[in-house]
Amino acid sequence: MSLLKTIDTNPSSAPHESVPLPERLISGNPAFKTWAQDVARGDMIRTGVWEATPGETRSIKGETFEFCHILSGIVELTPEGGEPEVYKAGDSFVMKPGFVGVWKTVETVRKVYVIVT
Repeated sequence: MSLLKTIDTNPSSAPHESVPLPERLISGNPAFKTWAQDVARGDMIRTGVWEATPGETRSIKGETFEFCHILSGIVELTPEGGEPEVYKAGDSFVMKPGFVGVWKTVETVRKVYVIVT
């Protein structure tokens, strides 16, 4: 097993397709695609590429830490009780455990993610 993993930002494999849970949907009709590319330490660390079409959902991280690097598109994240932050291609951010807020996909977004649970 190699200890170096290259993340394919334009995977040719079929993604896992999903939609938000009804209780998390705020507006629009967003659809999600996930290309899981690596799992480590059991299922504690997951890495891959994720894509979402426009819409608004409630984001609740719980005990999860997530690093995101935006490859394309535009999102606006508004922490509960906070001000909106806009992220676009080339931007990176972290949602720490306990984050609660609104994830608004303004323009179809694709990101690299690293999730630690």
